[in-house]
Amino acid sequence: MKIQVILYILLALLIGLFGGYLLFSGTEAASATAGAHDHGAEGTTWTCSMHPQIQRDEPGDCPICGMDLIPLETGVGSDPTILTMTEAAVALARVRTTTVGGSAEGPDAPGPDTRRLTGRLALDEQSTQVQAINYPGRLERLRITYPGEQVTAGQRIATIYSPELVVAQQELLEARRLQELSPELLVAARNKLRNLKITDEQIAQIEQSGEVITDFPVYAERSGTVLEVRARVGDYVSAGQALYTLTNLSQLWALFDAYERDLAAVDVGDRVTFTVASLPGEEFTARVTFIDPLINPATRTASIRAEVANRRGKLKPEMFITGTIETGSPRSGSQAATELYVPRTAVLWTGNRSVVYVEVPDAEVPTYQFREVELGAAAAGGYQVLSGLERGERVVTNGVFQIDAAAQLNNQSSMMNRDVVIRGREPGGMTAMTLPDFREQTPAPFRDQLTAVAEAYLPLKDRMVASQPADEDLLLPLRSALARVDMSLLEDQPHQFWMEQFNALNSHLGALAGAEELEEQRREFGFLSQALINTLTAFGANDTLYVQHCPMAFDNEGANWLSADPAIRNPYFGDAMLTCGSTLDTLTQ
Repeated sequence: MKIQVILYILLALLIGLFGGYLLFSGTEAASATAGAHDHGAEGTTWTCSMHPQIQRDEPGDCPICGMDLIPLETGVGSDPTILTMTEAAVALARVRTTTVGGSAEGPDAPGPDTRRLTGRLALDEQSTQVQAINYPGRLERLRITYPGEQVTAGQRIATIYSPELVVAQQELLEARRLQELSPELLVAARNKLRNLKITDEQIAQIEQSGEVITDFPVYAERSGTVLEVRARVGDYVSAGQALYTLTNLSQLWALFDAYERDLAAVDVGDRVTFTVASLPGEEFTARVTFIDPLINPATRTASIRAEVANRRGKLKPEMFITGTIETGSPRSGSQAATELYVPRTAVLWTGNRSVVYVEVPDAEVPTYQFREVELGAAAAGGYQVLSGLERGERVVTNGVFQIDAAAQLNNQSSMMNRDVVIRGREPGGMTAMTLPDFREQTPAPFRDQLTAVAEAYLPLKDRMVASQPADEDLLLPLRSALARVDMSLLEDQPHQFWMEQFNALNSHLGALAGAEELEEQRREFGFLSQALINTLTAFGANDTLYVQHCPMAFDNEGANWLSADPAIRNPYFGDAMLTCGSTLDTLTQ
């Protein structure tokens, strides 16, 4: 009996010990879990999907756009080229990706290569001629007095008093009276007037009337449009002196600026299709007739000329044009299959670098890698990839500016961030590449000229803020300021960098001037602004300027601009979203 009692007691002790173990171990685990949860809640960072620079310790509203803050689920890793984003941020930025493939217009689709170029219409210099006077004298009357007038061959255009012509007429009349005695004298007198370009009809009129014409009429020798009036009533002109400069506007030149990388693919005879802003919906075609053998040292482009028929007179010299040239012969299917193309919308241009964002595959959260690429020839809708991308990789084609802005705000590799090392992809090592900083090497006169460009840019920005299209009067100071920048003040890498930025500035300024719709101008304004930001970031600015960003511009792709005022005045939406945006950087010397 005693043995049974002892066994019961031992069994009860064992059950109690086991129950206590379960009770206290569960409590400790729950306490640890709760402690971890509380720690995580206290350490949660709240941010805005559209403005990732906003980071708070507690939930609330974004002070910029008023949207609800969301938890910052992912952070910045050790690699500055890798950016992670929240699912909500990706959705709001409308990020879209495209697989790098074989053709800019379709997967491995063979066809003629194309180049999209900008340019202007110009006079056909072969048709430009002068109307000259054939004998000296004093102009008594001019019937054509201003440029733009039309002249028809045979039209009376002036009246002249010429002592030499008066003497020649007197000799003709005298020789006619002595015709029976000396017929040779009459022939010589007539020939003298013919040498002065007097017609046989005029000579016959003088002989029949028997009177000298003192105020002699001058007739146009050719038809055309007057470009310049080169004499005035009362002027004493010498033989051979020009009265007018004439041209034929029924034939014009279309002059396109082609970069060096495009020239090898363009040949005489290639077909050109172009449009002008003043005639929406109309296309004009021509053939390339001449390729300038010299490169313009200021723009690093060569002029491609096509001759355009203008019989209806719709086209005007100096109109800006946007054209597409079909170059060479169609590519074979095997050749097209070996080439890689990236869409235009995927590429960010900064100096001599071309940047894309590549989607990192199999990542648990949306992750994108900043990647520099080397591009070749431009094609319709894209660029040929020479290095930096592989077939099958996915690049961001929509929302790329938004991703770049987030990377910059996180002090990671980005299009504009000159202080972050960009890790390259070359085998065997890491390559440091940054947006160059030439501020210490920049001569003061050159920086003064860039400051003048920025000052001429600001009225254009204000016009975009006011939602009013820019006209040539507004753009002329900016065009002039760009032309006055002296590239000879720079050498080596700074010189090369400026020429690349100048090409971008000049090209997008021309496209902006040729755009008819405000939204088209705003798109070109965005590209123009980024090139100017790159320039002033590299060389410095005399005045304080603010780099500002709108994340919602161009269907949430985002775009930057420069302002002299820290207050946000959005040029991409105007009054519709006047204060939407943020200041990314401050530019000074």
